[in-house]
Amino acid sequence: MARRGADFVGTMAVQDRHRFETGPLERYMAGHVAGFAGPLTVEQFRGGQSNPTYKLTDGGGRQYVLRRKPPGKLLPSAHAVDREFRIIAALNRTDVPTPRAYALCEDDAIVGTAFYIMEFCDGRVLWDPLLPEVPREGRAAIYEAKVDTLARLHKADWQALGLADFGRPGSYVVRQISRWGKQYKASETEQIEAMDRLLEWLPANAPQTDDTTIVHGDYRLDNMIFHRSEPRVLAVIDWEISTLGDPLAELSYLCMMYRVPEAQGGIAGIDLAALGIPDERQLVQWYCNRTGRALPPNWDYYMAYNLFRVACIRQGVYARSLDGTASNRLAGESGKLVRPNAELAWSIAQQLGAS
Repeated sequence: MARRGADFVGTMAVQDRHRFETGPLERYMAGHVAGFAGPLTVEQFRGGQSNPTYKLTDGGGRQYVLRRKPPGKLLPSAHAVDREFRIIAALNRTDVPTPRAYALCEDDAIVGTAFYIMEFCDGRVLWDPLLPEVPREGRAAIYEAKVDTLARLHKADWQALGLADFGRPGSYVVRQISRWGKQYKASETEQIEAMDRLLEWLPANAPQTDDTTIVHGDYRLDNMIFHRSEPRVLAVIDWEISTLGDPLAELSYLCMMYRVPEAQGGIAGIDLAALGIPDERQLVQWYCNRTGRALPPNWDYYMAYNLFRVACIRQGVYARSLDGTASNRLAGESGKLVRPNAELAWSIAQQLGAS
């Protein structure tokens, strides 16, 4: 789902709760990152609600990105920077644009929590799906590049990349509902009837598919770095919840913005043609042309599922904001969208026959 506004752009001074001594990190990088030379300058990126993310600059002007687990008590299996590093390193060997992976450190003594270091890709992040900073005639190409990159990811040979144990093939949606439902209940702060109904209806009506690909898990515009002047993806970032899964679940996540009102971060109801932005049908057609897949008759189920999933994720972010472990100062705003997302998901489910 879209996130808009200058609050997420660029870097800032490292927040007090995310600060660490640079000396141990300098010594670690000297031994694990080829070409590194101190001293080290550290800034914190404004974006990233899950894992605190830092921009590192060494004494020679070379730049890197460090992603770490947040401090504090964490939900089980959350903030898996080791998995994130593993998938980026594997995809470095494919045509999927990813930052170069340098080093993974699981020793808490260096910066306080586990972290990894990757390449800093100097490009642009497009936060608003309406692309106000792009000329009208260039917007469709941005969307097409986004779909082309997703198709490349879904065509990557996960077995040949040594990722056979990166997830379980088949029953992806059912497992995701179970996983996010448990995390939702673990971070629940109020009872939402629509969520309780979805927790019953979604697994009982899940599609039965064995189609398996690598899935990013949060594939959207603002998790990509584009070339400064070309409609070309330099890198897909934020791989924390990637796994093996159903490619149509991921495609529908990308398309979910077409169903969500603008007030909730979507683009439903906006005159997209006037803006030069392709609609859902065009986006799906591009994907199908590149992958040879076709949409199933229960396409809208995937929309309800993804809205439920987003509600669960936002509830987790909101809960972390209450205990002070969320890495972004706007994380508390996520709580306001949990109920609207859940109720929209339930309305879609009702259109599919839920009662």
